[in-house]
This record gives sequence, C-alpha cells and structure tokens, in this order.
Amino acid sequence: MATEAFAMAGNGAAQGQQGYEGLIMLVAMFAIFYFLLIRPQQKRAKQHKELVSNLKPGDQIVTAGGIHGKISSVEEATIVLEVATGVKMKMNRSAITEVKQ
Repeated sequence: MATEAFAMAGNGAAQGQQGYEGLIMLVAMFAIFYFLLIRPQQKRAKQHKELVSNLKPGDQIVTAGGIHGKISSVEEATIVLEVATGVKMKMNRSAITEVKQ
C-alpha cells in the first residue's frame, strides 16, 4: 500500500520544478495585467488631471454628460460654464472630458 502512495506522488524533483512554474506564471500574469490594464489607466488619469489643471476662461469644452460650452470663470474645484448667451451652469472640474480648439 505504501508503494502505491509513493508511486502516485511522483519524484521530488518534478514537484519542486512545478512550484517554480507556478511562480513564473503568477509573475507573468501580473506583468500582463500591469501593462494592459493598470499602466494605461494611470496614464489616462494623469492626462485628465493635466487637462483639468490647465483650464482657463474662454476655453471651449465638452463635459462627461455631453454638454458643450465656454468657460466663464474658473474656481478651485468648480467652473462656470456658459452654454448659451446668458445661460450659465456651475460644474465640477472633474466633469470635463475634452477641451475643443
């Protein structure tokens, strides 16, 4: 009975090598996730932060909700957006997705 258990277990060298293969696969999967998911998201967040910090009155913008307008004034956390003549809206700076040229 004991010989059958040893036969099923295999030799010790193969089991040690399998542990390294698992570790290598784990590192490879983390690298794939980093380069395909994490790094591009950080790059987009950095670009959006730069876009929001460079806003100035007179810029034509588009918000996340699809509202187009011109910035009337810029405050620390908000902007005043003029969407039509005499129609102004106060919005968060983070809602801006694009500055039109």
